Amino acid sequence: MAENHSSSTADDKARDARRNETRFERADRNFSEILQELRVTQAGVQILFAFLLTLAFTERFPSLDTVQRATYVTTLLLAVLAAALFTAPAAVHRSLFGQHSKPLIVRVSSRLAGIGLGVLVFAVSGAVLLVVDVAVGRTGGIIASAATLVVCAGLWGLLPLLVRGAADKEEERKTGGDDGQAGDGRAGSTAPDDVRPGPR
Repeated sequence: MAENHSSSTADDKARDARRNETRFERADRNFSEILQELRVTQAGVQILFAFLLTLAFTERFPSLDTVQRATYVTTLLLAVLAAALFTAPAAVHRSLFGQHSKPLIVRVSSRLAGIGLGVLVFAVSGAVLLVVDVAVGRTGGIIASAATLVVCAGLWGLLPLLVRGAADKEEERKTGGDDGQAGDGRAGSTAPDDVRPGPR
């Protein structure tokens, strides 16, 4: 565990050197990237939350059975939790503003965003279950919800891991030359290329 942490720290320092940025400049850039990601996810949560709120005031709502009502309430609460998780980084930043804690803010915000995505998967799946259950039937709702869960988990969880693995292999290929030569042909260069640069 300690070896992995030290290796990660060395990689981070190498990337910092190539970008010519300090630790706090890197934290500022990473926090800006997290905020860009949160803007995308917050929009989806807001749309889902608005849909769920208006659903309770439709004419069809009183006819929902016990299971459908339970699904509705659970999904609504999951959407609220996801919204809270996605907005929490702003509150963390506000509370620690000016205290030179940006690297800590970045770590906490990244963790909050990851948990928020996990909650959002279940909120979206619950919404699909409710709508398809009402429109088609319970069996169709369960199938559609399970498919939604698998697709979201695959695209938001598995795909990034596969991309990261491919990027790591590419980085190893570029830096694994013989006699200390990096993939760009410069002898003696041991710093890996940054194959996962952030948006500029």
